[in-house]
Amino acid sequence: MQSGRRKFLAALAATGGAVLAGCAGSPAAPGEAGGKRRVIDAHAHWYPQEFVDLVQQEGSAHGGKVGRNASGSATFTLPGMNSVFAPITIDLESRIRMMDDAGIHVQVLSLMQPMVYWAPPELGLRLSQAYNDACSAAHRKYPDRLFGMAMAPLQAPELAVRELERAGKLPGLRGLMMATAVSGRNIDDKALFPVYAKCEELGWPIFPHPIAPLGGDRLRSYNMSNLLGNPVEIGVAAAALIYGGVLDAYPRLEVMLPRAGGNFPFGIGRYDRNVEVSPALKHMKRPPSTYLRHFYCDTIIENAQVLTALVRLMGADRVVFGTDYASANRDKRPVEFIESLTELSQGERELILGGNAARLFKI
Repeated sequence: MQSGRRKFLAALAATGGAVLAGCAGSPAAPGEAGGKRRVIDAHAHWYPQEFVDLVQQEGSAHGGKVGRNASGSATFTLPGMNSVFAPITIDLESRIRMMDDAGIHVQVLSLMQPMVYWAPPELGLRLSQAYNDACSAAHRKYPDRLFGMAMAPLQAPELAVRELERAGKLPGLRGLMMATAVSGRNIDDKALFPVYAKCEELGWPIFPHPIAPLGGDRLRSYNMSNLLGNPVEIGVAAAALIYGGVLDAYPRLEVMLPRAGGNFPFGIGRYDRNVEVSPALKHMKRPPSTYLRHFYCDTIIENAQVLTALVRLMGADRVVFGTDYASANRDKRPVEFIESLTELSQGERELILGGNAARLFKI
């Protein structure tokens, strides 16, 4: 195992992360859409009104608290989770105006908390269907601007597979949005393997995203739940997919990680060492570092040096542009931030701004 890790590190040093073991395909050429650059925001959240209405109608019967905040926006609260359905997160016309102002040509829409796992399976299915149908309708309204990632009731995997079969036929859907944990279980739970099989069959990436981060009361102050809890959640999800055999069982499954991969990419040496020393991981046939190329990481890290280092580690063809719209913490000029990374070549920046996401989501 030690020799495998040395080989990986030698390859990384020699190539700048561009060609590593396990690579599935070569980098796409910049400006591949007829020579015209498309900036694609791969991490952008949306609540369809149909989804919000269903949560408001049925959420209180299943342990949620439904209400409105001081500005009049609908709210939904569950233990450890507080969702605000503000107009900016719902209205598509204002979103398109924002995209135009920021120089973003395409967004890949995804649901955020509360997602659907808090609900009993039948309601979780209806919530997923409401989201998926609305997301496809948004694509049909703006076919060159909006695509989406489907939701599925993963608390009932057999229903989730059924919904993925249906959603896979809807125009504009290109992946599966999911949480970093489902009903308190890590995402290497064997019950979810049929879901991954269906995603692999569809050619859909998965997007594990935190909704109720680790940390509890210790992280409630200073926004630390978001700042620190969420990156740990992302790292747990990546570790589960590697150590739990998901990526061995489904070698064509690709994964997009938010928040520049959380604490996963720069901890990869410790992931390798863990395999070397832990008897619980004797089933591992190769170092975790050789799985890096199953993953894409978004650009949401807000630091030029760290993002540049991430590109060198992962490869320029494994980093996708994201804004976390409509988070209040988002960079309001995100394209300019990527263009300012002058240590990267123009070709690398073009891949990050759109070429990689176009390949990943078949846009």
